[in-house]
Amino acid sequence: MKRFLTYRWTLLALGMVTLVTLTGMNVYNLVSLERTTVEASRDGQRTKVLEFSSSVFNRFSPAVRVFWPLNIEALHEEWQTRSAMPEEFTQALAQMAADSMYSAIYFAPAAFTSCAEGGEMYRFDASTRALVRTTDAPKMVCDGIGLIRTRVNMLLDEYRFNTKRLFDANRTMNVALINHRGHGIVGYVSYVVNQDYLRRIYIPQELEIHFGSKEESGMSVWVYDWLRGEVIATNVPGQEYDRRNITIGQRFQDILDTWTVAAAFDETGVMAASKASLIRNLTAMGVVVFLLILSIVFIFILAQKERELAVRQAGFLANVTHELKTPIAVMQAAGENLSDGRVSDPAKLKTYGMHIHTEAVRLRKMVDKLLDVAKTESGQLQLKPMRVDVREWIEGTLRSHASLLADAGITPVVEITAGLPQILADADSLDPILGNLIENAVKYRGENAYLAVRAGIHPRGVVVEVEDHGVGIPSSALKHVFDKFYRVEDSLTARTKGHGLGLSIVKILTELNGGTVSVKSVVGKGSIFQLTFPIVP
Repeated sequence: MKRFLTYRWTLLALGMVTLVTLTGMNVYNLVSLERTTVEASRDGQRTKVLEFSSSVFNRFSPAVRVFWPLNIEALHEEWQTRSAMPEEFTQALAQMAADSMYSAIYFAPAAFTSCAEGGEMYRFDASTRALVRTTDAPKMVCDGIGLIRTRVNMLLDEYRFNTKRLFDANRTMNVALINHRGHGIVGYVSYVVNQDYLRRIYIPQELEIHFGSKEESGMSVWVYDWLRGEVIATNVPGQEYDRRNITIGQRFQDILDTWTVAAAFDETGVMAASKASLIRNLTAMGVVVFLLILSIVFIFILAQKERELAVRQAGFLANVTHELKTPIAVMQAAGENLSDGRVSDPAKLKTYGMHIHTEAVRLRKMVDKLLDVAKTESGQLQLKPMRVDVREWIEGTLRSHASLLADAGITPVVEITAGLPQILADADSLDPILGNLIENAVKYRGENAYLAVRAGIHPRGVVVEVEDHGVGIPSSALKHVFDKFYRVEDSLTARTKGHGLGLSIVKILTELNGGTVSVKSVVGKGSIFQLTFPIVP
């Protein structure tokens, strides 16, 4: 039996570990799936930022590509011999002059050093489609050409392309025209960026195309000039730029040096749905796992209780069988002696008759208890509620047990409050309730023969208490004393006959009569059983 119990505990532990492991794996998979979904959405948002940056970059590319079809060597030779540019070069400049992105175009030949030294500079006149010499070029144009000139001179020996672009912040875009075969420079073209068009029209339009509103893209986007601390454009007007909330910052590729695209990722519809799905799944899984654990524990506890009940039933059957055999054997032996005519003395005849009567009464009580239990469990016990006088009930039950109490040397203490109201109960079932408590007080009296029966009024009804000074009940056994077939395992109960049915009958019959029963007990000092019954309205 112990080995079987060990196996059950082992299987329970294995089942719990398996359930927890599977639950943990499912939770991990759900969380991983949600993170993957979020990361995929984040990657999509990052891609939008890169696409926006690339789109702005490509917007400035035509100003360089327009020179790629030109024969740079021919341009170089033309300028060196005639200090003039061919028609295809001015056509390229005219094409770019029509672009709203640029407000002016300047050209500086290779001999240009700086504006301060009176370097030769030309301004492209779109109306005449000609390069017009100028001496008042803007400082930013001079600065831009100076930057590209210095950069190209450093790369000239190894550079293998005919153009080189360099931005001077967001002010000018400067293009060097390079004769890479001859390792010479034709000149420098400087495009003055139209700030009004760039800031107020182009960048806001591109933000709208690529991101839309915050609600549409799930992103708050700013084009930010970190040098000046200025927001150029945003899709969240009125929301202050705070670098602490920025998720990604993307620089433009070789253009707009001091500008950056800053984005704060918000929760998109996909993310919200994924998060809501995760919460729903985790909640459902938690409920299911909780119910599974509860079911497993309940089944295990139920199995334990069934096992304990089976053990108690087996002990009950053994006790009942033994106790039934004893009176039957006594009555059988007495009956045989009487039937054989072996006993003729009147005194012995009386003794034999008393033995038969006593054992018959004992046998009837056992049968009555068994019948009471059988009736209550099968629902065949029919109660007939009526008005019952508590004093008459208590005194009548004590009278029926007078000989039992006298044999035990107990003089009961009876305390009944005067004028107690009547209770509504089945009179036939009340006697077994009080009778079982009296019999238990006698049976487990130990060395202290004492019994007190008290009755009084309580807000919940009439209360009847039965007190003894017997062996008492251990605290660990109090919650089981009203269970069928349960007996406290100690040295006294081992020597005392019983079936574990008395207190079970007390509880069942009390509750069937609308009452309650409870017990307080201290080992070695005794017990107090309290019965509460409703008052007749």
